[in-house]
Amino acid sequence: MTVLLLRHGRSTSNTAGILAGRSEGVDLDDKGRAQATGLIDRIGTLPIRAVVTSPLLRCRRTVEPLADALCLAPVIEDRLAEVDYGEWTGRKIGDLVNEPLWKVVQAHPSAAVFPGGEGLAQVQTRAVAAVRDHDRRLADQHGGDVLWLACTHGDVIKALIADAYGMHLDGFQRVTADPGSISVIRYTQLRPFVVHVNHTGLRLSAGLAAAPPQQEKGQEKAQVPSSDAVVGGSTD
Repeated sequence: MTVLLLRHGRSTSNTAGILAGRSEGVDLDDKGRAQATGLIDRIGTLPIRAVVTSPLLRCRRTVEPLADALCLAPVIEDRLAEVDYGEWTGRKIGDLVNEPLWKVVQAHPSAAVFPGGEGLAQVQTRAVAAVRDHDRRLADQHGGDVLWLACTHGDVIKALIADAYGMHLDGFQRVTADPGSISVIRYTQLRPFVVHVNHTGLRLSAGLAAAPPQQEKGQEKAQVPSSDAVVGGSTD
């Protein structure tokens, strides 16, 4: 199963330097709307079988054009919602850097719990559970590997990628997830494989597929299980 982790397009809070969190009514700005419509060409002919999204407006707005083009009804998933930043919600980022907790979020995020909100470790647990559950649901529904898209938020995506890399959550600040970016993870029975991180180009790889690539005629079969990494690196 392969999931495309889409961060919502640029929002009005992004440009204002405000930590939106779960604030109601935060919409996309002009660039964010362009990023949303541009998804149709970026995805191209990739066989997306499902679109899942955070319930927040900026995510729903981001997937609307693509979902319409694919004739798919977006599935709302509360576990992919933005971090509950509690008392930090709606505050200017420039002010938050002076808070003692800011340094914890930067250097030891697994210990960070936002006042009146949730901890980043909780965020990772719920997000990973959500993605795994949808993987199983879609595999059962389609009888095998499928490609699907989940639209969520920057810290949520970074937490998912850290998990897929087998990286401690304290290293998740090393991951970048820009507005409108796509990161790709392929899950197998043994381990996840991180295919793309923070992809912002015009098109995702034309070779990206839900199932492992097929052997070309004349090539010797590698006989490598789909859950295994190829020793020496990919042969493609």
